[in-house]
Amino acid sequence: MLSFTTVFLASLVGSAFSAAVDNSALITKLRDAPTAVDRINLLSDDNQFVFNFFDPAAKAVSGKGGKIITANAATFPAVVGNGAAMAVGILEPCGMNTPHTHPRATEILFNTNGTTIRTGMITENGGRFIMTDLSPGGMTIFPQGSVHFQVNEGCDPAVFVAALNSEDPGALQIAQRFLGLSPDIVAATLGDIGVEEVMGLDSMIPDNVAQSTDECLKRCKITRVKQDTTQRQSRVSGNAFPTGVSASAWPTASGY
Repeated sequence: MLSFTTVFLASLVGSAFSAAVDNSALITKLRDAPTAVDRINLLSDDNQFVFNFFDPAAKAVSGKGGKIITANAATFPAVVGNGAAMAVGILEPCGMNTPHTHPRATEILFNTNGTTIRTGMITENGGRFIMTDLSPGGMTIFPQGSVHFQVNEGCDPAVFVAALNSEDPGALQIAQRFLGLSPDIVAATLGDIGVEEVMGLDSMIPDNVAQSTDECLKRCKITRVKQDTTQRQSRVSGNAFPTGVSASAWPTASGY
């Protein structure tokens, strides 16, 4: 049976502006343009003001739980100089947009379809944890720099639209980036659990968008699958694992 994502994307083929195009030269010209009028005139094709989130060629962040497509300065040059971007998230049943921050933007998120989306957020040290259940038509806000997530706890797909007040909002996945710090610092921060244990954790973080809780998967009769871990932080000398140290054996989740 075809997934919702496959059917939805297949039903909207073609795009006025392809996000897969290399826009680097045009973006440089737009950033160097002295006025907004000059930027408008550099975008000489009216179709450059249209972005199709459901173009199969659109660049996406994806995992076993769904995908996020973002229209930002890199993928939609028309936003350059306008301080805005937008993302569409497609969460498969029991899909999760894992905890992350946007270092340069506040986000307003709107649930567009018939499934409730659970969100969670912590804004800063001392701030309380905030959780919302967004029914269709519901909206919430994630302040700039806040740690937040979205989960589809239903057995049907969910789609959300997110507006961000930066043309380059950025995204920082919490688990991948934290475990990409110096192994001894990570180990000490977690109560001195040992570098071997840190190495084991590093290899278990699934790519975003990931499958969520066992409770949801069992309720929706979904088998947990092996998830890729390609979004790990790259290693250089400063955060390299020490030589001669092996990762401790960690139990694998059911279905791996």
